Amino acid sequence: MNATSPESANGKEITCLVVDDHEVVREGLRLSLSRAPHIRVIGEAADGATAVTLAERRRPKVVIMDVRMPGMDGLEATKLLTARVPDTAVLIFTAYSERSLLGRGLDSGAKGYILKEAPHQTLLRAIEKVAGGEGYVDPALMPAFLTGKDKDDMLTPREREILQLLADGMSNADVATRLFISQETVKSHVRHILAKLEADTRTHAVAIALREAIID
Repeated sequence: MNATSPESANGKEITCLVVDDHEVVREGLRLSLSRAPHIRVIGEAADGATAVTLAERRRPKVVIMDVRMPGMDGLEATKLLTARVPDTAVLIFTAYSERSLLGRGLDSGAKGYILKEAPHQTLLRAIEKVAGGEGYVDPALMPAFLTGKDKDDMLTPREREILQLLADGMSNADVATRLFISQETVKSHVRHILAKLEADTRTHAVAIALREAIID
């Protein structure tokens, strides 16, 4: 006879709905959660609209919600879910580069935030916390919550403008000519950009800015 976890023995099984537009991610989550005897995945959805429909029908305890999806995104779906199925807690399942969306996430009514690359035990802890009515923030995301700023907020409009020109392949001299400022001023801005983005080189800074959608 298989051992039963205390949670499931006490009738505290946590039902979950997994929402992500990538099938491989959904399958990975389902397999990961199947290792926890007190957690049961009762449905999957590939977009926000389907997630809302399924949640209304199946009433899961927790919805693990991706952010960026075609059609209705995760944050819009979260707003609808918290209004229509208030007993269901939403756990935002986010990529690190999407931490700039945390402010919107706070407004959406989500109970928790966890990184997609979080360890299995961290995921379980997050699910258990939000299922119990508590909030949970992945420790790796805490700096963004505590400062209330992301990398986009750190850069001034002028710094973003210069970074965009660097990404377009311009040299310091080109940037200086384009913006009618001295090369020394450009160099000063570049130093500030590198420091703020914690980048080693201009190329590294551009790569970070593109990844974080600070520039196009």
